Amino acid sequence: MALLSSFSFSFTTITLPRTQTPFFYPNYSSPKIKIPNLSQSNTLLAFSASRLNDQIASDSTPELQYQIQTRTWNWRGYSMRYQCAGIDGPALVLVHGFGANSDHWRKNIPVLAKSHRVYSIDLIGYGYSDKPNPRQIGDDSFYTFDTWAAQLNDFCLDVVKDQAFFVCNSIGGVVGLQAAVVAPQICRGIIVLNISLRMLHIKKQPWYAKPFIRSFQRLLRDTAVGKFFFKAVATKESVRNILSQCYHDTSTVTDELVEIILNPGMEPGAAEVFLEFICYSGGPLPEELLPQVKCPVLIAWGDKDPWEPIEIGRNYGKFDSVEDFVVLPNVGHCPQDEAPDLVNPLVESFVARHAKS
Repeated sequence: MALLSSFSFSFTTITLPRTQTPFFYPNYSSPKIKIPNLSQSNTLLAFSASRLNDQIASDSTPELQYQIQTRTWNWRGYSMRYQCAGIDGPALVLVHGFGANSDHWRKNIPVLAKSHRVYSIDLIGYGYSDKPNPRQIGDDSFYTFDTWAAQLNDFCLDVVKDQAFFVCNSIGGVVGLQAAVVAPQICRGIIVLNISLRMLHIKKQPWYAKPFIRSFQRLLRDTAVGKFFFKAVATKESVRNILSQCYHDTSTVTDELVEIILNPGMEPGAAEVFLEFICYSGGPLPEELLPQVKCPVLIAWGDKDPWEPIEIGRNYGKFDSVEDFVVLPNVGHCPQDEAPDLVNPLVESFVARHAKS
């Protein structure tokens, strides 16, 4: 808190009315990833999947071109699910938050695909991507922002084959910032929606609480208590109650949404991933990454988010890399799903401003 309140730069705050179309950057290294310099490589800049796009365009009606396709990508021996749509325009990569997956962007992909090449990934451990048990692979620090940032950057190189704009929600915002810091030549700009404040980070806890936090984490991860806790959470009733807390408009918490969040959690390995992450209180903080980001950043925040209070989030708008802090009125923690009518035009406007630069 003291770190956040110490910045005094000026920034722009915009509040979007729901009745109108809205208008409109300590070093961390990514493990085992080498990023070519895209700005000096005509080959890499030119390898936008043009032949594939031409084939899709010739074989499909405009309606089909905007439909979401589900595909898999092999990353370091693991199967990763992603979704894509659109054949032309700047590339967008959508990054979900904790416990979610690429289906959380189902209200955004078809709309954005009309003028962009849109990709949405399931981070490793989530959705329908593989969920390796870190203890079985001998890596107790597998599910970290280093891993997910490496996955995001590799995805841009291997699948998107181009630079991209990142659009991220919650924990996905930290992933996007980390990826942009590690490989600034890949990311053209970032939109973060209610980025996680990481209030449970070990650095934000008082000294006297840290031993108790570590003991509680060991209890969850190393005993049957954790599995019991997961089983209590992984039910339709619990998921609906949790979503109803973080969505301001509870009418958007539909049976479809509950299944989108719950069903991947029933897959083998999901419980271990869940427990690993809630016991992960290290890694970077947004306020540590934002000063290092070289591309433009837009922060949008649902002002009714009970988990990530906007009063604290406003401090992120004071960093030089953040060009706007946009208030989304009467919206909760997941604006892309609860208020796509606000988020989609915001994304389109931000990308249009920066796509030519």
